[in-house]
Amino acid sequence: MEFIVTKLKGAYIIDLELKQDHRGFFARTFCAQEFAIHNLKPAVVQCNLAFNYSKGTLRGMHYQVSPATETKLIRCTQGASYNVIIDLRPESKTYLQYIGVELTAKNRRALYVPEMFAHGYQTLTDDTEVTYQVSEYYTPNRERGLRYDDPLIGIEWPMPISEISEKDTNWSLL
Repeated sequence: MEFIVTKLKGAYIIDLELKQDHRGFFARTFCAQEFAIHNLKPAVVQCNLAFNYSKGTLRGMHYQVSPATETKLIRCTQGASYNVIIDLRPESKTYLQYIGVELTAKNRRALYVPEMFAHGYQTLTDDTEVTYQVSEYYTPNRERGLRYDDPLIGIEWPMPISEISEKDTNWSLL
C-alpha cells in the first residue's frame, strides 16, 4: 500500500500496490502493521456497506464523539463517489478545513479518516457502493453531524444533490 499524506494531519489517501500477472492482480487493502507504522489506528470492529441508487445522492457529514470516536477506512467498490472529510479537532492547525477525494471502483483508492473528522460523500454515478471499515461500534447517542452546505465550511460538491436524508438536511449549522 502507498500512504499519501494530505493537508489534514493524520488523514491519508491509500493507493494499492498491485501485483499483476496474466490472471489479473492481487493487492493488500489493509494491514494492521503498515497502519501502525504510519501511526494510524489499525483497529476494525465493524464493517459497513452503503449502496446508492442515484447519481448525486449525498450522505453526511457524520462523526461520533467521545467515548465512541471512530476512525474510518472508506473505499468505493462500485461506481464513483466524491468523499469529503472535515477536521473537527479544535487544537488542530487545520481545524474546520476540508479535503475532497474521488474514490472509484476503477481507481481503487481508499481514504483513511482520523478520529474527530466528519465524513460524507456524494455519488458520481448511479448504483454506487461504498464500504467502511470502522474502529468503533456505531453508538447512536454519540453520533453527530454537520450540514453538508454549511457556509462556514464552504464545501464545493461536484453536482446538484439528487437525494439526501431528512436527518442529513437537519444537522445544525456551525
